[in-house]
Amino acid sequence: MKHFRHPARYRPFWRQAKTAFSVQQVCKRGLVYALLFFVLSSLVLVGVLRFLPAPTSAFMLHQHVDDLAEGRSYKGIDQRWVSRRHISPHAFAAVIASEDQLFYQHNGFDVDAITKAFNHYLRGGKLRGASTISQQVAKNLFLSPAKNFGRKALEIWFTLLIEAVWDKQRILEMYLNIAEFGDHLFGIEAASRRYFGISAQQLSASQAALLAATLPNPILLKADQPSAYLHKRQSWILGQMRALGN
Repeated sequence: MKHFRHPARYRPFWRQAKTAFSVQQVCKRGLVYALLFFVLSSLVLVGVLRFLPAPTSAFMLHQHVDDLAEGRSYKGIDQRWVSRRHISPHAFAAVIASEDQLFYQHNGFDVDAITKAFNHYLRGGKLRGASTISQQVAKNLFLSPAKNFGRKALEIWFTLLIEAVWDKQRILEMYLNIAEFGDHLFGIEAASRRYFGISAQQLSASQAALLAATLPNPILLKADQPSAYLHKRQSWILGQMRALGN
């Protein structure tokens, strides 16, 4: 006696293949739409921030996430946006001398610095940072501090957008307004008032160089408790500022 599959449970192979193909097509279409949405939304976001102050940054938000994760009580972010005309020229000169001396020559990436850092790593040294100011703005403003390939790819994308949409002065203005200068302390205005009791517009060359000297690690390098290393770095930055004509 032959056994027959119940009609409701039997599905020919070609129907199964057709269903699988349909699901695959839907997934592909969904990925395309998601990518298109990401590209358009990031273009709009970068375009808007060309003209408007950034109300916060990814790094500021991450500070709150860290506080929650470690069970610390809420602590507000000390940050005050100021336009470029209210920032001392010494501050611009100091961060360029300290962080990115080819800032006005490159289009977002210092290929020579990246190559040197990579070769140093291949020779057994530590992987050194080679990020430009534009890359740091992209990372601090839009991304998390995590270090992985996906985040690096997004950093490249946002750096390209920033360089294409903003001018160099806007990039510097944004950088100085969102850079971290201490515990829950962001931006040159808040840092100037906390450490020196003055506005960012009143910063001297020496004060600007001291703040710039803390940027590699503002939690360990404290402008209000400068170590011998920090003073040495400050002196180096002042020398570079003079060499660059500032």
